[in-house]
Amino acid sequence: MNEVFLNQLLSCISVSGCEEMVQQAVEEEMKEYADEIRSDEMENRICVLNPKSQEKILLCAHADEIGLLITNVKADGTLQFTSRGGIVVGSYPGQQVKIKTEKGIIYGVVEAYRKIYENKELKTKDLVIDIGAKDKEDALTMVKPGDPVVLDTQIRKMANGKFTARALDDRIGVFIIMEALKRAKEKGCRAGVYAASTVAEETLSSGAYWVSSRVKPTLAVVVDVTFATDCMGENTADTGEVVLGGGPVLCNAPGIQKLLNKKMEQSAAKAGIKVQIEAARGETWTDGDRIHLSNDGVPIVLVSIPLRYMHMPCEVADEKDVEDCIELIAQFLTDYC
Repeated sequence: MNEVFLNQLLSCISVSGCEEMVQQAVEEEMKEYADEIRSDEMENRICVLNPKSQEKILLCAHADEIGLLITNVKADGTLQFTSRGGIVVGSYPGQQVKIKTEKGIIYGVVEAYRKIYENKELKTKDLVIDIGAKDKEDALTMVKPGDPVVLDTQIRKMANGKFTARALDDRIGVFIIMEALKRAKEKGCRAGVYAASTVAEETLSSGAYWVSSRVKPTLAVVVDVTFATDCMGENTADTGEVVLGGGPVLCNAPGIQKLLNKKMEQSAAKAGIKVQIEAARGETWTDGDRIHLSNDGVPIVLVSIPLRYMHMPCEVADEKDVEDCIELIAQFLTDYC
């Protein structure tokens, strides 16, 4: 596994609407492999293989992560903020954070005291960030409203091939589609492949809509994360049993074409890869929901990576699932044409 590239992606700050860092990392990595790299006004990045092919297969994964955005600097120099995406507010008090500014990274902490943990209705307006500023004037020399904030977490390997980091949702998907494009190229793929690192999935899913509307794909393979049930708080009755190390996950959902699921299963069998199956009651809550309804309608298939502790500071995935997902999509791309 290309750990250098993966760690570069995971080290970026890419709060929804502020994805520039991760997109620059994608462009730098893929310039030697893609036939074209396209961008648009919203900072989507599309790495293209075989652009002259009439078959256009869109690979889609979102570059943005949940996080915070500074809204105000108080007189005492502490920072107020709002959320971007589905953060768990209770996971923020007492945590170290880093803020992406025009002058570089600024570090701080979310203020905490014992009684704050008793507040069952905790909201972002109840919290502030301390960056060590003397007062408002001092703070404004370092940060400004609109600067994105993320938890200052680490990338760590765990036992048995597991690893943990912030924002595996869904930069791990971006990693997978870019590596799958490289591998499909090695396998001699003749289809047009459009690997899109999209913006704003955690808030509007507008990036995926823009990309699909402009590429006009024949079909789309969406790569995201899904809830693993081998951890606390998850119930197999909701969507089915999904475990880390069990392989990529295919989804049965109203908007997913059964034929594409079947073709993905055939490619998995050909590559000797086990897949898991989950169910969705309606929407998949991924970029696929927007892509499916774009243009004159786009057939989609969703391939997910099992993830523990989604939207927490300590998301956990399995290296084997990642590698198998790359190989599965590369095989599917090669088999399709």
